Amino acid sequence: RVWGKWTRMWQPDEQGLQQVLHLLKDSQSPNTATQRAVQEKLEQLNQFPDFNNYLIFVLTRLKTEDEPTRSLSGLILKNNVKVHYQNFPPAVAHFIKQECLNNIGDPSPLIRATIGILITTISTKGELQTWPELLPQLCNMLDSEDYNTCEGSFGALQKICEDSSELLDSDALNRPLNIMIPKFLQFFKHCSPKIRSHAVACVNQFIIGRAQALMDNIDTFIESLFALAADEDSEVRKNVCRALVMLLEVRVDRLIPHMRSIVEYMLQRTQDPDENVALEACEFWLTLAEQPICKDVLSGHLAQLVPVLANGMKYSEIDIILLKGDVEEDEAVPDNEQDIKPRFHKSRTVTLRHEGDEGEEGEESEEDDDDDDDSLSDWNLRKCSAAALDVLANVFRDELLPHLLPVLKELLFHLDWVVKESGILVLGAIAEGCMQDMAPYLPELIPHLIQCLCDKKALVRSIACWTLSRYAHWVVSQPPDSYLKPLMTELLKRILDSNKRVQEAACSAFATLEEEACTELVPYLSFILDTLVFAFSKYQHKNLLILYDAIGTLADSVGHHLNQPEYIQKLMPPLIQKWNELKDEDKDLFPLLECLSSVATALQSGFLPYCEPVYQRCVTLVQKNLAQAMMYNQHPDQYEAPDKDFMIVALDLLSGLAEGLGGHVERLVTRSNIMTLLFQCMQDTMPEVRQSSFALLGDLTKACFLHVKPCIAELMPVLGLNLNPEFISVCNNATWAIGEIAMQMGMEMQPFVALVLNNLVEIINRPNTPKTLLENTAITIGRLGCVCPQEVAPMLPQFIRPWCTSLRNIRDNEEKDSAFRGICVMIGVNPGGVVQDFIFFCDAVASWVNPNDDLRDMFYKILHGFKDQVGEDNWQQFSEQFPPLLKERLSACYGV
Repeated sequence: RVWGKWTRMWQPDEQGLQQVLHLLKDSQSPNTATQRAVQEKLEQLNQFPDFNNYLIFVLTRLKTEDEPTRSLSGLILKNNVKVHYQNFPPAVAHFIKQECLNNIGDPSPLIRATIGILITTISTKGELQTWPELLPQLCNMLDSEDYNTCEGSFGALQKICEDSSELLDSDALNRPLNIMIPKFLQFFKHCSPKIRSHAVACVNQFIIGRAQALMDNIDTFIESLFALAADEDSEVRKNVCRALVMLLEVRVDRLIPHMRSIVEYMLQRTQDPDENVALEACEFWLTLAEQPICKDVLSGHLAQLVPVLANGMKYSEIDIILLKGDVEEDEAVPDNEQDIKPRFHKSRTVTLRHEGDEGEEGEESEEDDDDDDDSLSDWNLRKCSAAALDVLANVFRDELLPHLLPVLKELLFHLDWVVKESGILVLGAIAEGCMQDMAPYLPELIPHLIQCLCDKKALVRSIACWTLSRYAHWVVSQPPDSYLKPLMTELLKRILDSNKRVQEAACSAFATLEEEACTELVPYLSFILDTLVFAFSKYQHKNLLILYDAIGTLADSVGHHLNQPEYIQKLMPPLIQKWNELKDEDKDLFPLLECLSSVATALQSGFLPYCEPVYQRCVTLVQKNLAQAMMYNQHPDQYEAPDKDFMIVALDLLSGLAEGLGGHVERLVTRSNIMTLLFQCMQDTMPEVRQSSFALLGDLTKACFLHVKPCIAELMPVLGLNLNPEFISVCNNATWAIGEIAMQMGMEMQPFVALVLNNLVEIINRPNTPKTLLENTAITIGRLGCVCPQEVAPMLPQFIRPWCTSLRNIRDNEEKDSAFRGICVMIGVNPGGVVQDFIFFCDAVASWVNPNDDLRDMFYKILHGFKDQVGEDNWQQFSEQFPPLLKERLSACYGV
């Protein structure tokens, strides 16, 4: 109904009020149909502006109603404010604001909190500027004699400080913090713990942003915190700990004079009976470990700190209940779909092998290491203590062991499984930092851990899996029969454990072992595959996804050794069966596609019998995705945006097929429109799509260039546009693809060199460019010079020095070979271009272990040509600058 003229004080219509109350009651019903009806009714009522007046009226005035109903009314109003506030008539908005401020001191804590949330929501709608009386009124009400008014105002202020901390410290509002912060500091001494807690929480919002008003009062703040150190209220202690942790990040200079007492305080608080306080305090050690002062400050306290952290790593009784620690066998229980975290696909990046890295990816292993109990609440005292011990082990290394070993001895062999379990976690946490110094103890500890894999408690078995994976590097460096074989045998049994958590831990640990052991696993392949394939029939949904990863990692680690008929017969049928079961819209395709991509690359021609349906489906996935994106772009209101991960993963699997099958992929490409699709993907707005499409373009260029060649004139400008180091991986893959295309095009590359050369030279000269991108850029410049020396050689002086320094650490391989041929040819065309930086060229030549004979000849001619040209004396002087090793190498290999 439409209302008549506004009276000064809005009054509800009784019938309308009853209707609203009825609706609020219905919305508390568990019945979904009722819920849906409520949602529809709310949408209808939102057409009437003063519906919101009813909602605020129920919240603030209708004291006869029960609190949950009143609070719900406020929360529905809050959602309306979020969505429709700009359409509220001014009178309605005014009425709501007035009611909020007049009732912030409601006797009910629930109602006060609801009003506080409402005030904050209104203020974040850009209203802090247009509601000038809000902050002054709330601050004035802090001084009220009435506790409820003071507490309600503080609650609202705390929420505003959380949501608008930057705005409060800006000129837009005339810097209210200059008044607010000194005011808050006065309340640190208030007699009510709730008020003290609000006061500290409010100030804490301004530490990380270094608000000027706080920096001006920093010493008062720190003194006031110290005064609250022993507060009897746990919420106050928690906020004090949080404040000190943040101050350590932004104003360590102010804490240094008090550091000794702060450390002693935090040691106490890390053992606080309230776990929330202990967790906040434990963050202190994590933060301190990142500070340069860490060693000085903590050296004298390690003896106390280590046992405290170790103690925090025990499961609490609540943890054990939540983790169903007493349920040993649950393999037949289906997973709760909510528990399965979304996985993110890591798009393909093309990299080169370096000297001395036997196929290990150093940078890839920055996974979250403490995922030993990730289905619990995300972060708890156990995880924080383990993380703190991990970082401190990296800071102190061998200095930590004297304090750790007695603790470990006591824990690892303890009769109580909870204590023993925490000892195994401690041992895993220090693995990275103390590996070298632990080595003498490992021959005794590793067998003990392998024995723990058979413990009767599932939580002990699962943590033993994780800790052993942290020592995989050491295990693999010993003779295989000593530790690798027994470890693998037991881990494979655990992969088939009757407990799902143990299965998961074992699968993850086994993937880590595969990465470390690589081809050491070849003798055991038959045995490994039997286990992994058997797990297929056994696993519930969540662990199946981890199993794909273990299989993909196995394929990456043993490579072509997997290409044996008996292995293929074991592995492929269950994988293909899953592939056929999954629908095109099922996100489980991601890990399966990634897994198949690794398998295809490893099996090479062995994958041929399976390639056709896999190839077809990938092309279909890309096509569907592009079509959906087009519909969405034209009619965003009618269509949903596609999930482009499907396209990215499909492109990466196509890359794997092209790389694995080589020339055999040609007949598949002939019968599909992949080049048209690829051209669209290369222009996608999403960087990851472009990144994967350039990887595929490079792989197709190597595998079946006759299909790529007709499109070169269209593709090259797009590649040139993507030589933008803002997007490192996109740029990297585009650069690599250009180099591959150049090698296939030969002299016909000439019209396209100008599209890309300047960008490449610019990238190679940029400071702070990542190593991988520098190397790929250098190789591509070399390859362009190899096929079009006349076009590239004039630029030699602009890139020769960074070119030489970025390629000296690459292993001898065909990419390096083609790039160095290019450089030699270009030096032939423009010998003057290299004169200034000739010493760098000499150093790069010396980085070759054994170049092909004709390349060696090219080096020989250039070195001797240069020597002859400058004359014996000058050459002597020049070669005096060489480091001894370089001198030796050039003299031995090239006689100069």
